[in-house]
Amino acid sequence: MLKIAKPFLLMLAGIIFLSPSTVMATDALQAELLNTLWVVIAGAMVFLMQAGFAMLETGMVRAKNAVNVMMKNYIDLCVGTLLFWLVGYGLMFGDNPSGFYGTNLFGLSSAPDWDYTLIFFQIMFAATAATIVSGAMAERTNYIAYLIGTCGITAIIYPVFGSWAWNEHGWLKQMGFIDFAGSTVVHSVGGWCALAAVILLGPRLGRFGEKGEARQVPGHNLSFIAIGGFLLWFGWFGFNGGSTLAAGTNLGHILLNTHIAGAAGAVGAMLLCFSTRQPALLTSTVNGSIAGLVAITAGCASMQVPYAILTGAIGGGLSVLGTIWLERMRLDDVVGAISVHGICGVWGTLAAGLFLTGNMYDTHQILVQLAGIGAAFAWVFFSALIMYFLISKVFGLRVSTMHEQRGLDITEHGEIGYPEFGKDVVYSSESLKDLSKI
Repeated sequence: MLKIAKPFLLMLAGIIFLSPSTVMATDALQAELLNTLWVVIAGAMVFLMQAGFAMLETGMVRAKNAVNVMMKNYIDLCVGTLLFWLVGYGLMFGDNPSGFYGTNLFGLSSAPDWDYTLIFFQIMFAATAATIVSGAMAERTNYIAYLIGTCGITAIIYPVFGSWAWNEHGWLKQMGFIDFAGSTVVHSVGGWCALAAVILLGPRLGRFGEKGEARQVPGHNLSFIAIGGFLLWFGWFGFNGGSTLAAGTNLGHILLNTHIAGAAGAVGAMLLCFSTRQPALLTSTVNGSIAGLVAITAGCASMQVPYAILTGAIGGGLSVLGTIWLERMRLDDVVGAISVHGICGVWGTLAAGLFLTGNMYDTHQILVQLAGIGAAFAWVFFSALIMYFLISKVFGLRVSTMHEQRGLDITEHGEIGYPEFGKDVVYSSESLKDLSKI
């Protein structure tokens, strides 16, 4: 009897496990596991972009401010992570009946596993938007004031606009606004916050002459700039590729568009420098590649490769022209964040509508893109302007002239990035208490 039952039981088990419903459930589980793995890996790659920003921005400032810039990039990730989990994620992706902001999912502590995956991934985007501002404000900003500004960006300014564009019920999303991975949602948001900040801060001491002529203030470490550029480029594969939220067959297309636009951006910046008889600087080249990456971020999933090249190349050129324009306006953006992220984010978002595969140069789509670009500027710039104005009145946005001259490493943090350079100076960590009184 047992010998007869054993084959029957095996056959019955096979029928159960090979039934269509079981096979479908197994396939769905495998797909979920694969998608989760890809998004988590992509999120970790985006996390590495924080190191890229830190290296690039630190290289572009003077040695006396190296610790300060590293500290800002390090701590804005920490502060931004906590606040985006607590407030920002809910505003951005919670139920959005009004079309303007989410109303739940704040401080999630019990949720499906996929929600935790999304929070982890989106936290990295929020940190990126906030840290764009740090380089523009470098070398003259009160450290505590900067951190308060980071709180405002990650908790309110960034997630509110993000809910308009990326929440399924956001009013821009409902209009058909295209911004796949955040040329506007992330990069222009950071760029417009930076613009508001530098307007209120004013230029660094000696940055402009009495007649308005721009004076160069070179950074202290070009190697840091190049390494930072490479790290950012690598992280961008996770930034754009992970925005699929699935390990699909279109990843190759997205990553190729991303990479080729970054390369075209560097070449575009270099060609513009040659055509205007400017030196082909390393900083311009690296910023050009980042500008190309910013520009392709909106349309990397919906654009053919030749148009990705064109988008990146124009972005690289705009990064150079934007820097020239800012100097003429006597706006001191230390790392070029406004032109690279703000202006090139605008171009990339417009290009996503212009070069949309299967519907190129559609007037309605272009108008939708322009509406999103305009809404982003109106909300972000004026919100940030009000925020930084209030911070300047309550806490003081800019450090004293004496502290700026001595460097923010010692005056804001009590340590020096390159102690061997300052052995004979009268101000040191031991005299920090006396320095704080000045």
